[in-house]
Amino acid sequence: MMRVGDAIDNPVTGETMTFLLTGRETNGELLRLGMRVRPDGFVAGEHLHPEQEERFCITDGEITLRVDGEERRYVAGEAITIPAGTPHVWWNSGNTELRVVVEFRPAGRIGEFITTFFALARAGRTNRRGIPTNLFQLAATFAEYADVIRGTRPPWAIQRLLFAFLNPIGRVLGYRPDVVYPRQQSEPQPRVTAA
Repeated sequence: MMRVGDAIDNPVTGETMTFLLTGRETNGELLRLGMRVRPDGFVAGEHLHPEQEERFCITDGEITLRVDGEERRYVAGEAITIPAGTPHVWWNSGNTELRVVVEFRPAGRIGEFITTFFALARAGRTNRRGIPTNLFQLAATFAEYADVIRGTRPPWAIQRLLFAFLNPIGRVLGYRPDVVYPRQQSEPQPRVTAA
């Protein structure tokens, strides 16, 4: 479980996220992330959030979003809210670092999903687009988090059938929906002895 102030990064997509508020502090109403994205950074695939709206407040740089098939560029000082159930994808379309405050309402479990995807990327278990390379892992994670995120391709009915088939096999093989994000080891503290 991530806490306020924790930061995670995805070396494949170029995203770094800092948890500013979690569902714990907001009674489940809001997840707020501070996000930095390198030039040419992107989100790992078009998706939708079935029960959550997502809001982007651009603080520095430039982002292009394709929302429900319509593409538009946003710059610092602009914001966009994407309604629940709306397909979208985004990328840093500028030549400088993008900084955005991203909010999800309600908070749901999207923070846990993002943390798992970033952990998979850090472990070298995604392709160059940030998608898990192992179908059993993909099925386990997306089946578990279908209430907070869904890919848009293939159609949802086909995804559900694939997950229903692959997820139980993957579970038997040891694949779990969540992958632990590696934490830096804290510095060992010097031993203090009584004089």
